[in-house]
Amino acid sequence: MEQTWRWFGPDDVVTLENAKQAGATGIVTALHHMNQGQVWTTDEILKRKAEVEAAGLVWSVVESIGVGEEIKTRTGNYREKIDNYKQSIRNVARAGVKAICYNFMVITDWTRTNLMYKLPTGGYALRFDSIDFAAYDIFVLQRKGAEASYTPERVAAAKKRFETMPEEKKKELELNLIDWLPARDFAYDRNSFKKMLELYGEMGSEDLRANFFEFLREITPIAEEEGARLCIHADDPSFPIFGLPRVMCSADDVRAMFKAIPQEACGLTLCTGSFGSNLKNDLVAMAKEFGPRIHFVHLRNTTHEPDGSFYEAEHLGGHTDLVGVIAQLMSEEDRRAKEGRADAQIPMRPDHGHLLGTDFGKKMNPGYSWVGRLKGLAELRGVIKTVEAFRSGRVS
Repeated sequence: MEQTWRWFGPDDVVTLENAKQAGATGIVTALHHMNQGQVWTTDEILKRKAEVEAAGLVWSVVESIGVGEEIKTRTGNYREKIDNYKQSIRNVARAGVKAICYNFMVITDWTRTNLMYKLPTGGYALRFDSIDFAAYDIFVLQRKGAEASYTPERVAAAKKRFETMPEEKKKELELNLIDWLPARDFAYDRNSFKKMLELYGEMGSEDLRANFFEFLREITPIAEEEGARLCIHADDPSFPIFGLPRVMCSADDVRAMFKAIPQEACGLTLCTGSFGSNLKNDLVAMAKEFGPRIHFVHLRNTTHEPDGSFYEAEHLGGHTDLVGVIAQLMSEEDRRAKEGRADAQIPMRPDHGHLLGTDFGKKMNPGYSWVGRLKGLAELRGVIKTVEAFRSGRVS
């Protein structure tokens, strides 16, 4: 597997040199200063590519050309935004970056209630606390109809949590849920977030899915023409939040997409952490079933609690069998190589590392510290080497 590394551009505290020191050979990045639906120009793409190559690395995957809310709702100037998206696909593909990761999550991106959850090891992880989330949704945000989204037991627990929650904790929770995202040049406050929720009104998941498929029917032929591979990222967490529609939470969602858009250029980013946030998903089975159309992989793990909460675990800990996932993906690589596919090697990256050691106190994107991801990539590389050794017969 190609070992890659998420880099947020020249302002990232974790540098390209750090990525190289971690053992990555490929970079996953985007033009984060051009995330308002404009065309990614060839000049800007080649500038970023040159920065990556000057460090002795390769720009392997685009993550992400943002999909704006106009496209998701098919309102406003969505036609112009889709046309811009098509041209951006052409421009990055012609610059040699063929894998394009994106998501179709509405309003929010990945969502956690706690960005500094202290672990028994002394490190810090990202956490989704289901009771804190419900407390915010029902009693702080006061979303219309929010209470109906939860069981009576969850509502009671959230009410109790809210009543004992200090004001500073409420402010921190709101910041984590609606105001923070890596590489985003705008922020929501409570009022603007509620207005965005109103934008989706009565739209259900099937309505959003129809818009999603219409978008794919337009951009997939462009990717196919340019030899590019589109890879949708799962919703994170992979269950409904804020009453919003979801389209990429389960194996059934992936099957529906592949049935609607049969071209190989329309593929999947297998994010084991996002899909793994829903315990109904069997990641080894998904790696096997969807292998031919998995174009990119995020490898991370989650530990789940009885109330539905979860936190980001060690890469080889948690509830997902990452060893099994990697072994299955390597079998898929072997199959592709025998077919002579140009994309036989699947790019992967370690995702959402813990905050550890010398990274304490540094201003960096939560989940994207250097030491934690370095540790994760080293562990994953060890799994890859072990699988290779068994397959070659060097060990038995």
